[in-house]
Amino acid sequence: MIDFGFDKLALIGAVALIVIGPERLPRVARTVGHLLGKAQRYVADVKAEVNRSIELEELKKMKTHVEEAARDVEQTVHKEFNEANQAFEQTWSEATSGLDEASYESSAYSTALPAPGYRPPKKNWRLKRGATPQWYKQREGVRRHVQSGAARVARFRPPRRPFP
Repeated sequence: MIDFGFDKLALIGAVALIVIGPERLPRVARTVGHLLGKAQRYVADVKAEVNRSIELEELKKMKTHVEEAARDVEQTVHKEFNEANQAFEQTWSEATSGLDEASYESSAYSTALPAPGYRPPKKNWRLKRGATPQWYKQREGVRRHVQSGAARVARFRPPRRPFP
């Protein structure tokens, strides 16, 4: 930027005092200061906008690199999964190829029937209703048992003291 020393500013002030006059000089100086402030703010805004655009470009580049890396990892995982799946299918087919078809079908029917003496568990809908743990309900003060109004009042009533 232009370098103004004290001698140059004094010379400009003297010329302005002679040309503008002492009556209008304070108003003109205020206006010039106001315009210089606006110019400085404008330059600062432009610099900030340029910095933001540069940072945005860097972030976009970083985003593309991360997306490419994620795609590479995904492709590698799919490839490894497919290879493992094919190896498992091949091993499974080799292991099950020696089984007798009749024994396989009879074993499938025998496992489908329930074992003697087996009863399915009872489904208690009250237990299934809430998945919130009991310790959380107790800490938050959630009522877990139904209680009548009179029982609730009796529960929280202060104990009676005998008369002296």
